Amino acid sequence: MSDDSTLPEAIPAATLILMREQVGGPPAILMTERQAGMAFAAGALVFPGGRIDAADEAAGAAFPDFADAAARIAAIRETVEETGLVVAVTPPPSSAQAEALRDQLSQTEPFTALLARYGLTLDLAALTPFARWKPNFRETRRFDTLFFLAETTETSDLIVAEAEAVRAFWASAAESLAEIEAGRAHAIFPTRRNLERLARFASIDEAHADALRHPVTVITPWVEERGGAPHVCIPEGLGYPVISEPLETARRR
Repeated sequence: MSDDSTLPEAIPAATLILMREQVGGPPAILMTERQAGMAFAAGALVFPGGRIDAADEAAGAAFPDFADAAARIAAIRETVEETGLVVAVTPPPSSAQAEALRDQLSQTEPFTALLARYGLTLDLAALTPFARWKPNFRETRRFDTLFFLAETTETSDLIVAEAEAVRAFWASAAESLAEIEAGRAHAIFPTRRNLERLARFASIDEAHADALRHPVTVITPWVEERGGAPHVCIPEGLGYPVISEPLETARRR
């Protein structure tokens, strides 16, 4: 962690925590595993998401009731690109429409124009703000990321964007954390903290209620000595059950 003045400007980004209820268990969460050669979070488990681009900003102007409209649009668009799932649009798209949207997103036509072509519109209210992380880790790329909750009942196959990920899958937060603890997967510090927060919820309703109880605050971790060892820390009172981790493991797992 370093003084912001010595770091590259943070890239605005958005992430979607997409949840699906499971019978007899906690919600399943959509995760991807990034390609090992990526410049950021190589090989890590992540929620779908990415940078907010100029087209997202332009489209957001059509939603004056949402100050974070561009971020919501980016989160929805990136989920389509990375997994093939189309969420938070009305009416629900057919499988053929969803496939066409995914295939055509790599072209130059804006996402909202593609939706309009198929008679679909964005439902930004379907996303609930959950968190905002702006780490100052000295990494190749640095992001200022808004996290949103959304839910789906979709059970169609996931289509992985192979340029970015090796797999996409559904798992409970506890299951993903268990894979990380066992060394079979890894995740960056913000992802682990968010998975720990999500693992407390037995239902999607509980997750939404928790999000509403904790107004979104920018989280920038810092390092301080605790128990004679350096720890990466975040503030208390933001909904996270774990607020510090030894620096050694925080940077390794």
